[in-house]
Amino acid sequence: MDKMTQLLKLLEKTDSIEINEFRMDFEELELQIMPAIQQAVQRVERQVEQAGIKEGIISEIEEFSPPIHEYPGSVAEVQLGAGSRKPVFLGGQNALYRFEEPQPNPPVVTFDVFDIPMPGLPKPIREHFEDVMEHPGDWAKKAVKDFGANMVTIHLIGTGPKVMDKTPQQAAADIEEVLQAVDVPLVIGGSGDPQKDPIVLEAAAAAAEDERCLLASANMDLDYKKVAKAAVDYNHAVLSWAITDINMQKTLNKYLMKEGLTQNDIVMDPTTCALGYGIEFSIDVITRTRLAALKGDTDLQMPMSSGTTNAWGSREAWMKKEEWGPTEYRGPIWEIVTGLTMMLCGVDIFMMLHPQSVKMLREIGETFTKEYMTTEVPDISNWITQLG
Repeated sequence: MDKMTQLLKLLEKTDSIEINEFRMDFEELELQIMPAIQQAVQRVERQVEQAGIKEGIISEIEEFSPPIHEYPGSVAEVQLGAGSRKPVFLGGQNALYRFEEPQPNPPVVTFDVFDIPMPGLPKPIREHFEDVMEHPGDWAKKAVKDFGANMVTIHLIGTGPKVMDKTPQQAAADIEEVLQAVDVPLVIGGSGDPQKDPIVLEAAAAAAEDERCLLASANMDLDYKKVAKAAVDYNHAVLSWAITDINMQKTLNKYLMKEGLTQNDIVMDPTTCALGYGIEFSIDVITRTRLAALKGDTDLQMPMSSGTTNAWGSREAWMKKEEWGPTEYRGPIWEIVTGLTMMLCGVDIFMMLHPQSVKMLREIGETFTKEYMTTEVPDISNWITQLG
């Protein structure tokens, strides 16, 4: 009996093989180990029969139960929109995952608009709003009327000292224009200048008194006390922004509550890193923040926001490259996937740019609610047959 035959004979009753420091030089090699494979198949068949499963019939199987956790804490509910605004509610969750307990309020998507024309926006976005960029009121109205926005974020970019250096009074006039144009709640953002933003937000808060807007934002690098005071004085909520740092977020929230705000007046922004550009850091921080809230950390029991428009900063979202596919599809998909990832981690409100992205994420968010989970859905078990 040659060596190869001996080897095959040994393999017939072998479950596994471990070879150390093995070398084989050959021009052509053929191994037939079917007997060993057949034995493995026979063992599986015996295990299946012993489990009570035979010929596709399940005699008895344990019902699957998802791992349900009961948490001692809950997320506060924040109302945005009052006065002449249609109210929107954020938060209120008692669990992290939908299968543990559906959330009482669906995630909300807010449409980004600007106080000045933005010719630098990616073409897939710009082409929808080129006709209204000169007037923020018209821009907001189109977002609501044509694309169904249930919230609008007005970015006062023009107030930046290096942009147009608009005065706080001009910013207030822009806010009044948008308030008159639409009846949905507003998020009011500044230019990103730490010296001027608190003054601008104070003027904007006064112009929108009792309309319950979200002032964006307060952070450790600017006069957060002025922003908090404006929110208290004029009945608004505040976006508490920390850069992927849960300890910084706790500290900032504590400071804001010392200024008179409550859990029901604060929305956290732990920072959204885009798909492919550090999204795993956001997943980690946002999930840990929500779990800490549910476990009882009162400094983190607030709804969370995502600047999902950061997805458009990824070159893969807008750069023309033939092998990557058309940007009119790639860009919105990049924004949707970034937002959906944040939604699964517990985010409550999303700032977005593309109409299709807004529509898609809003529809997905509606499936997270108790109303959706208790609504009878059609039987689609044979949908493949129907399509055929």
